[in-house]
Amino acid sequence: MRKIIAGAFLSLDGVMQSPGAPEEDPTGGFTLGGWSATQWDDLMEQYMAGVMGSEFDLLLGRNTYDIFAAYWPFQDGHPIKEKFDAVTKYVVTSSTEPLGWVNSVAINGDAAAGIARIKASEGPDLLIQGSTKLYPALLEAGLIDRMFLMTFPVVLGGGKRLFADGVKSGAMKLVDSKVSTTGVIIATYEPAGPVPIGSFVTKEPSALEIARREKMTAAA
Repeated sequence: MRKIIAGAFLSLDGVMQSPGAPEEDPTGGFTLGGWSATQWDDLMEQYMAGVMGSEFDLLLGRNTYDIFAAYWPFQDGHPIKEKFDAVTKYVVTSSTEPLGWVNSVAINGDAAAGIARIKASEGPDLLIQGSTKLYPALLEAGLIDRMFLMTFPVVLGGGKRLFADGVKSGAMKLVDSKVSTTGVIIATYEPAGPVPIGSFVTKEPSALEIARREKMTAAA
């Protein structure tokens, strides 16, 4: 069985839209595209070289696929171009428009079911890049095995988020972390079951606290 490994560049407020260039994804009037491009250092380059040097197939949403397909096939001489051309690119899409990039395979219909079938097959791990729309269904189905997140020291205020409304709750276990010279936190997580619930309250609640709780419950 393959693993699904998700990678994303995030702002401090969880936005992952258009990290690479202003023209990448201006959807919704987003004007801060290219917010990650000035913050790379040798550590980050080495980390991503390790990711790209591993064996994988790509798992992409249609918007990210279109961004990649319009860019990477034309970067002659770049090692990532050669890698991305060679791997199988599984694309979750509701469109019937052909996928023109070599070795591209459409996943239509129930995305989680289609991805589960691919995950259960023989082959390399599946690497997600970008693709915000994939996460709710994959997290709900428990299909993501590992996430590596690069969190950049910027606040964007709006845009497409990794953990948007509707994403299933759950705990994550930190398995590796690094910090770049530019303040980017590179953290790798694995799912760790439901969110553990506790309380700092150690005494019986006061009458005022009970009244506050009742007021909150009534307003909910």
